[in-house]
Amino acid sequence: MSSIYQRQGMRLPRLQHVSLPIRDGAQESIRAFYGELLGLEEKLVPAILRSKGLVWFAAGDGEMELHFIPDSYLPHPEEGRHFCLEVNNLDEYQQRLTSAGYPLIEAAPIPGRPRIFTIDPCGNRLELTTIESDYQQAE
Repeated sequence: MSSIYQRQGMRLPRLQHVSLPIRDGAQESIRAFYGELLGLEEKLVPAILRSKGLVWFAAGDGEMELHFIPDSYLPHPEEGRHFCLEVNNLDEYQQRLTSAGYPLIEAAPIPGRPRIFTIDPCGNRLELTTIESDYQQAE
């Protein structure tokens, strides 16, 4: 299945979100800073991730987002620091990465958003996804 945004004429690959770790219990200060002070709209986190204390904000058109992940969610908080590119054909990118010798790291599934992680040559974590549908409608 292809990206709903590419079908609307958006060029891919494109930046879809940036994720940053936050200390446990900092959700309200993050909401106050990014939501109230800077005026970003908070988004509903997918049901599969809601219990983890994540906070998401809309940061532009086409589901451009800013994600905040509590340190306690991941065994290694640095894993929360990543960016995500939306691509049109995730399988094709998986094959490219595998052929080039890069690791594929599985992720918790989000309805309508197949995704994988990898590590770039400098050790940076990268997520690749295809937004096939609105995850909120699939829940």
